[in-house]
Amino acid sequence: MKYQVLKEDFSWEKVVKTFDWNVNEKFNMANECCDRWAEDPNRIAILWEDELGNKDTWTYRRMKEESNRMANALVSLGVNKGDRVAGLLGKDMELIITVLATWKIGAVYVPLFTAFGPEAIKYRLNDAGCKILVTNEEQEQKFAGLEIPSQIILTDGLSSNGLSFWDFIQTFSPEYTIEPTDVMDPCVIQYTSGSTGMPKGALWAHKLLISSYPYVKYAIGVEEEDTFFGGADLGWAFGLVNCTFVPLSFGTTILVYKGPFKVKKTYQLLEEYKVTNFAYAPTAYRMMMAAGSELVKQHTFKVKKFSSAGEPLNAEVVRFFKENFGRAIYDHYGATETGMIVNNFNVTDMVVKPGSMGLPTPGYNITLLDENGNSVNSGEVGQIVIDTTAFPYFFLGYWNDPKKTAEKIRGKWFWSGDLALQDEDGYFWFQGRSDDIISSAGYRIGPFEVESSLIEHPAVSEAAVVGKPDESKGEIVKAYVVLSSTYQSSDELAQELSAFVKAKLSKHQYPREVEFVDSLPKTQSGKIQRFLLRKSMQVSE
Repeated sequence: MKYQVLKEDFSWEKVVKTFDWNVNEKFNMANECCDRWAEDPNRIAILWEDELGNKDTWTYRRMKEESNRMANALVSLGVNKGDRVAGLLGKDMELIITVLATWKIGAVYVPLFTAFGPEAIKYRLNDAGCKILVTNEEQEQKFAGLEIPSQIILTDGLSSNGLSFWDFIQTFSPEYTIEPTDVMDPCVIQYTSGSTGMPKGALWAHKLLISSYPYVKYAIGVEEEDTFFGGADLGWAFGLVNCTFVPLSFGTTILVYKGPFKVKKTYQLLEEYKVTNFAYAPTAYRMMMAAGSELVKQHTFKVKKFSSAGEPLNAEVVRFFKENFGRAIYDHYGATETGMIVNNFNVTDMVVKPGSMGLPTPGYNITLLDENGNSVNSGEVGQIVIDTTAFPYFFLGYWNDPKKTAEKIRGKWFWSGDLALQDEDGYFWFQGRSDDIISSAGYRIGPFEVESSLIEHPAVSEAAVVGKPDESKGEIVKAYVVLSSTYQSSDELAQELSAFVKAKLSKHQYPREVEFVDSLPKTQSGKIQRFLLRKSMQVSE
């Protein structure tokens, strides 16, 4: 199929008819991702495995019944429509069941990442006012003694009546009537880091599932008969939405692997489970390329489509896969507030230009504007903006932060903060960020949260954090630190500061390089000029 034909034939009216409920009357993600497929008792939803080799198979029927029990359990604990329920787990079935149960009630799910430190967890739980937190004993130790608003359910602990998690859930009925939510009712608060201030809670509507359809259907190219394996963590938007629940809404079987990424293990999983569709972050693909061609030849694969998202993909990696797997990796671009809006489409015969973001997602109205809101010409750099009045728009604003929402939406456009240019063929090419977001191994890292943690160390007087180019991760976090007068710079202190942030925030946010400086460049109003730090870093190299 040609991209132009796909774009011209696309219709949101056709898309909404593929869902179970009439979207003009009611719409709930839990019904579309699970219950609608449960009539067939043998339809497999999830093939689950962990790094110890434990395996489980979940049908849609089983998933429906267990999420119904969990919904009844949450209701018994006082959860109502609109309340917030957080999950702080790895790729556990308890987490997936919790998400479905939360939606069934009409409550709002808050994803948390297991690498978060105590302050990051506390901030999000308090900001969202989470009534329930589902986690495990290991994670609970992080925030012991901190004030949080949430009642805790431990998946590996005992309930108040002395029962284990699954035994507790089994005391509830497997029947539950899903809340008939509106398509624009809230379903998720996904926290996203900004260049200034604390992380913002992007509020999504249930419409997210509809809006994500053309991306998963045409860019990733998921089909009902696929075995799909998406490696991203459910603590992040791509893992929660595009690697898990949107593919499930197609009635597809997905592989969920709970374990660290290792090339040999990934190849084993692809072969053993006969995976036909694979999506992962650029870092994983770089590691697969680094492992070499000989390892690829030791396996027999059935993968027909490769997808990548999170940061621009290196052209040499695309070529490696084309040469060794017979298929290029299709690179994709999106944002937490917009969904995936510029992509290379696996279902088309479009030319993949290595390094390019691709072409606009059908059904979306996006363009490039200069800082004054004027359209830019072909080949000129502009900021990627998306039409908030068009059908697929599902972003309800930032949780309890209308000021931040207003800053990002001007007129009918949502301003992404990302810069790109469009070539003569209409392909988009990523040029950088208009703010200071750091993109490391697929994670978007806001400097403010890292800087705030650094300043809490008694040795630090001031700190500024920027992204430093890195071959394997895209960027790493680099910190420039002004020391308090009673401290002296040393390699040991630099390592101590890195470990300090790592313990407070997460394993992907800590500075991997610390440089001590006498002062930081600032504007007359006192704002740190991070772009000057990046510029000086380029000059010194």
